[in-house]
Amino acid sequence: MKARIPATIITGFLGAGKTTLVRHLLENARGLRIAVIVNEFGALGIDGAVLEGCGIEGCDADQIVELSNGCLCCTVADEFLPAMEALLDRPNPPDHIVIETSGLALPKPLLKAFSWPAIRAQVTVDGVIAVVDGPAVAAGHFADDPVAVAAQMAADPAVDHDNPLAEVYEDQLSAADLVLLNKTDLMDGLAIADVAAGIRAFLPRGVKVVPAREGKVDLGVLLGLDARAEDDLASRPSHHDAVDGAHEHDDWDSFVVEVAEAASPEPLVSRLRAAAEAHDVLRMKGFASVTGKPLRLLVQGVGFRFRHEFDRAWKPGEDRTGRIVVIGRKGLDQAAITAAVRG
Repeated sequence: MKARIPATIITGFLGAGKTTLVRHLLENARGLRIAVIVNEFGALGIDGAVLEGCGIEGCDADQIVELSNGCLCCTVADEFLPAMEALLDRPNPPDHIVIETSGLALPKPLLKAFSWPAIRAQVTVDGVIAVVDGPAVAAGHFADDPVAVAAQMAADPAVDHDNPLAEVYEDQLSAADLVLLNKTDLMDGLAIADVAAGIRAFLPRGVKVVPAREGKVDLGVLLGLDARAEDDLASRPSHHDAVDGAHEHDDWDSFVVEVAEAASPEPLVSRLRAAAEAHDVLRMKGFASVTGKPLRLLVQGVGFRFRHEFDRAWKPGEDRTGRIVVIGRKGLDQAAITAAVRG
């Protein structure tokens, strides 16, 4: 019997570093044919563009399959299964499949999809990797002790009692076979130890927590876990088990701001940071053109933390209009944010 193709599912909250981890996998594939399925949340597929334009040797555009019509866990039958079948029907199928979910995706509905007969016979889930934004957790954006936080929320009428972000975060940890504690270069040793201990206390199984900087972990640690997660659903509890994974994302807004060519990166990034702070924006991510520069500027922001770099050359004839995806809670003032970003 032909061996099943291993698949790695990469989950994690918005801005945790999932795309950076996928790039690391592709850059260090060592001849392994890796296909990537990217599920971008929002109107513009930034993650797919980052990967396709990464300039990695051996990484062709047809290895990147982008699903951009909604959260993958909500569109399994409509998008994911056809994409998987198309990959498997290729004359030269991949050696390994990497699936980068959106920051809002619940892993369990996706894991269940691997039990579909057309997929199960040919693919197995080698492992689920949850990428955690270490500094965000250290700052208390997610609960180390969910019970204590739930009690605090119930006692404080000023706190929003419905926090789907915490549920998504906990579901991603519960499904994981490996937790990547990312961005440890932005934390001190005590904070790393505290966050790692909190994650381990929450995990329902004996799952390793691995510190990382920019997702740079040896492939021998990331791949070859042989978890067969599709056969191990019972040990991966979810807040949504009772409703079979059904959930809503109506509490989110996402839109794209087009920006003109910038004289330099710094003023643009400053405007983005100011807009994020003034309007409680969760995530900003996109591209821009800089005057006199042949390279495309990639900008990524999580809360008030921003980073930027020139990622690749603009292609001949390519539209150099800048586009920034803005993601946040429902009710974002799109007009005000657009005006602030454009300056």
